[in-house]
Amino acid sequence: MSIHKYIVNKISSGKKLHFTLIDPDKPLEDIDRISSEMVKAGTDAFLIGGSLGVTPEEASKTAKALKKHGLPVIVFPGNINCLTPEADAVLFMILLNSLEPYYLMGAQLAGAPLVRKYGLESLPTGYLVVYGSTAVAHVGRIVPIPESKPEIVGAYALASEMLGLKYLYIEGGSGAPKPVSPSFIAAARKASKKLIIIAGGGVREPAIARKIAMAGADILVTGTIVERDPGKAKEIIRSFKFVHTSS
Repeated sequence: MSIHKYIVNKISSGKKLHFTLIDPDKPLEDIDRISSEMVKAGTDAFLIGGSLGVTPEEASKTAKALKKHGLPVIVFPGNINCLTPEADAVLFMILLNSLEPYYLMGAQLAGAPLVRKYGLESLPTGYLVVYGSTAVAHVGRIVPIPESKPEIVGAYALASEMLGLKYLYIEGGSGAPKPVSPSFIAAARKASKKLIIIAGGGVREPAIARKIAMAGADILVTGTIVERDPGKAKEIIRSFKFVHTSS
């Protein structure tokens, strides 16, 4: 089964999904410990990415270590250096609100032949970084989204759907000082019923995870909290995954 079908089948059955973001710039013993704890907590897949200066060797090492759990391993590329044939798929992304041409098409141009050569499944993703105070915002030269203007996120969602993308990743940024506003998620969900909406960045409390789920996110990604407080991460996973959106 393809990774996209795996995700769609879970969502179609009424489930919310959680992805654990793993930074390859970690010792293997830490990766093994964190990933094992998150599998027990009910995570549905692993993302590889998140740090500056990741080498292909580190990405491959991490993917191999994660594959033993039997869950999908998906590259979340900061750049083409994160690509590895050891993974199952890649979020093939466009940084929608970037001023940098490289992240609008340059990276995709350079990465596409490698994705094909490595046999990775491509998951077409619109990537929207909403806050301007994180490393990804700086490197990607993004235009932040005002919290008072969630309709802008809705317009990005509609544009992503019209471009034929299948996923919209609404991101606060790794270590963001605050989580993605549920109003952003709700605006995207209202604009598009077709997109699979991923939310991540700055989610440190179960109550926030629940609000994001209720707003319409299909997938929640956590990384920093997983490393710093696995117990709290488990609570967040439960709060997000076991929400009944009709309640």
